[in-house]
Amino acid sequence: MRIRDPIHGVIPVSDPEKAVIDSRFYQRLRYVRQLGFGDMAFPGATHTRHAHCLGAMYVASRVFNAVASRSELPDDVREHFCTAVRLAVLCHDLGHMPLSHASERIAPRRSLLRLPGWLDAVAEGEQATHEDYTAKLLLDSSLTDIIQKEFGPRGITPMAAVALITGAKPPKDPGFTHKGVDWTPLLRAIVSGELDADRMDYLLRDSFYTGVNYGRYDMDWIVSNLNPAVKDGRAVLALSRAAAFAFEDFLLSRYHMFVSVYLHHTSVNFDHMLRRYYEETPGEFEIPHDPESFLLCDDAALWYTLRRSKNRWAERISRRQGFKLLAQFTERDTGYDLEVLSSALTSGGFEHYTVQSKGALSKYVGSNATGASPGLFILDVSTGRLTEVARYTPLYQRYSGAVRLTRLYVRPDQAERAREMMGRLLGQTTQS
Repeated sequence: MRIRDPIHGVIPVSDPEKAVIDSRFYQRLRYVRQLGFGDMAFPGATHTRHAHCLGAMYVASRVFNAVASRSELPDDVREHFCTAVRLAVLCHDLGHMPLSHASERIAPRRSLLRLPGWLDAVAEGEQATHEDYTAKLLLDSSLTDIIQKEFGPRGITPMAAVALITGAKPPKDPGFTHKGVDWTPLLRAIVSGELDADRMDYLLRDSFYTGVNYGRYDMDWIVSNLNPAVKDGRAVLALSRAAAFAFEDFLLSRYHMFVSVYLHHTSVNFDHMLRRYYEETPGEFEIPHDPESFLLCDDAALWYTLRRSKNRWAERISRRQGFKLLAQFTERDTGYDLEVLSSALTSGGFEHYTVQSKGALSKYVGSNATGASPGLFILDVSTGRLTEVARYTPLYQRYSGAVRLTRLYVRPDQAERAREMMGRLLGQTTQS
C-alpha cells in the first residue's frame, strides 16, 4: 500500500503494517488531533495523530537506512531492525487521550491498567500516562493478536515494540544484538531521543499546518550525516561533525515552536479551562482503563460531552469564549510582580487566573532530565572520536532551563478595565 502525505510525499506501507493501520486502535487516532486546542489559534491545525504517526514511521526508516548503509549489518538483520523501528514509531502515539496531552490529568491510576512489572522502572508516577496506555494496547488488547500474527513470523513481538517505545528492559531478549553489539540504544534513539523520528516529523508537520516557518530545518542534511558508532559494546546514534550546525538549527526550531505554537496563549488558555472543567465536574468525562472502551475515547467523544455540559467552563470552550490575555512574561522580563498584579485584580473584583507553562529543549539533559538518554553523539569522522551532543553544542548551556511563560487571563467583559488598572499599577511601579 502507498499513502500520499503532504509532508513526505509517498509513504510505502507493508502488508503487516497495513494490518496494524487498519485496526480499530490505530484508526482511533483519526479522531485525536495532534495539537489539541491548536486550531483555536491556528485554524489549519486540524491534523491528527493518525497522519503524524505515518509520517514519523517514514522518517524512522529514512534515518535507519541512512545509518545501516554505513554499517556492516547483513541485509536480513537490517530488514529485521528496520521493521521493528517502523512498527514502534507507527504505534508510539496509540495511547494519546482526547485533545492530546490536555486530558492526561484525569487519567486513571496506573495500577488499573495492570501493566507487567518490567515497565515499572519507567513509570512516571501513580497516574497513567499516554505511554502507559500505548504499552497496554500493544501488550494486552485485540491489537496484540494482530501484531503477533503479522510480525511474529519476522521475529518481532509486541514486547519488543514496547521496549523501544518506553526504554524499559523486557524480560525476554528483544533480538536487537548482532555479533556481540547491542543495537537497542541506537534503535531506541530513533524512536525516542534527541533526534528521533517523532520530533523530526512533528516539527515539519506542525509548522506546515499552522502556517508558521519556525519548525523548518534541514532534514536531508541531518539524515545524510547520521552514522552508527559502537560505545562499550552498544551501538549509538552519531551525527557527523559537519552536520552539527544543522542539529543546532533543529533544536532552535523546536524551541521556537514551543514559544510560538505549542505554548501559544490561546491554546494554553483553553487547556486551562478544560482543566477547570475537569476539576468542577469530576466523572462527567472519564478516561476508561479498559482497552476496548478506550476505543471510543477520542476528541469527538469529549466535544460531545462538552457541548452538552452545563458547566460554565465547558460552555466557554464549546463556544470559543476564552478569557482574555492580560499580560505575559518570561523569567527574563522585568517590571512584573505576579503576586502584586494578581492581588490587585482580586481586590478590584476582576475574575482572573494565572497559567504558568513550560517546555524543555531536551527531556534528557540537565535539570529537565526525566530518564537516561538513548544517546546522541557528535562524530569526528577523521578520528572516530565521539562527544556527547550536550557537551558539543553550546545551545544546551544557553537553553538548559525550560521555556517558561507566565500569563494572566481575565474575564472578557472585564478586560478593558483590567488593562487600565494594570497600566496604572505598572506605571506606579516604574516611577517608584
